[in-house]
Amino acid sequence: MQLELVSSSSSPPLTSGQFAVVRRCRHRGTGVEYAGKFIKKRRSKSSRRGVTREDIEREVDILKEIQHPNIITLHDVFENKAEVILILELVAGGELFDFLAEKESLSEEEATQFLKQILDGVSYLHTKHIAHFDLKPENIMLLNRSVPHPRIKIIDFGLAHKIDFGNDFKNIFGTPEFVAPEVVNYEPLGLEADMWSVGVITYILLSGASPFLGDNKQETLANVSAVDYTFDEEFFSNTSVLAKDFIAKLLVKDPKKRMTIQDSFQHPWIKPKDTQQALSRKESAVNMEKFKKFAARRKWKVIAMLGFFFICHATSLSLLPELAQRVGLIGSLWLRLTLSLFIFPRMRWTRTHDKAETEKKSGKFVLDPVLIENKFS
Repeated sequence: MQLELVSSSSSPPLTSGQFAVVRRCRHRGTGVEYAGKFIKKRRSKSSRRGVTREDIEREVDILKEIQHPNIITLHDVFENKAEVILILELVAGGELFDFLAEKESLSEEEATQFLKQILDGVSYLHTKHIAHFDLKPENIMLLNRSVPHPRIKIIDFGLAHKIDFGNDFKNIFGTPEFVAPEVVNYEPLGLEADMWSVGVITYILLSGASPFLGDNKQETLANVSAVDYTFDEEFFSNTSVLAKDFIAKLLVKDPKKRMTIQDSFQHPWIKPKDTQQALSRKESAVNMEKFKKFAARRKWKVIAMLGFFFICHATSLSLLPELAQRVGLIGSLWLRLTLSLFIFPRMRWTRTHDKAETEKKSGKFVLDPVLIENKFS
């Protein structure tokens, strides 16, 4: 597969993490676009920079095993000396939460249509004994936001694990706001951890408030461990009893007592048992005022971080006019990725000197086939 790496002012990178960046790629022969996830490899056992071979292989093996309409698809894998490149389905519709924040109103009935898609994807994973372990708004994307009924795609399987029910698996990872108590307490982990995260996502979606968020990471983790949350009337005044019951059955400390993915589909909020339950869901609404504020705060956190790096990196000041022009695009993609260019300047794809001017004019960085000719195995 010969690919062009699109990297121009009109096509910013898609997303990034500590040791990976996702860029838009185009197949030279067909013109079909993909997302290329460039994962920085750890060079030695003593190094802490980059991702271990074991972790990369685990992510690749899991992605190769799954094929579902609500989960991102892996098409191919390559590697060079520094990176492993995952060629993934292009999911270009942005985050679900950003899409919903643009709406003037949203009933619980409409909200459950999106939540069902998340549950469908999680159900598929759990039937294969795969736990995602990093379900959060940033990883719930839309394939295309321009269609009447956008399709959700669950992305980022960097923390996903195949659960072996005969062996205990323990780890401390994930985003504090969304991790389950068993993660915080370093207890055996299973599929139940994903259901906790679904509960947190649903809580935020309906109220615009994060149930366990504290003033710092330690306070947030303490809140999670103690399951310290409430359905504050300020945020849940228009929320149905059924919706709160759905959340409460997910935010249970004991994983064995937590609602399973199978049970979630049968819950009356997801599958009303009578017309009264259906009507309650239809007449109850998401707290859009609070939800919009929640979405805006997430965006401005990124802006604040980006401003800090602009100050720290004098060379970046030349990009301020471009930033001003892109204020309308601020959201789940652009700023998070712009940030990565300054935190990890060495992660940019290198070009040969004689091609630099041509590529600069065309706005495309062409992946040298020699660099990615080795299939990942």
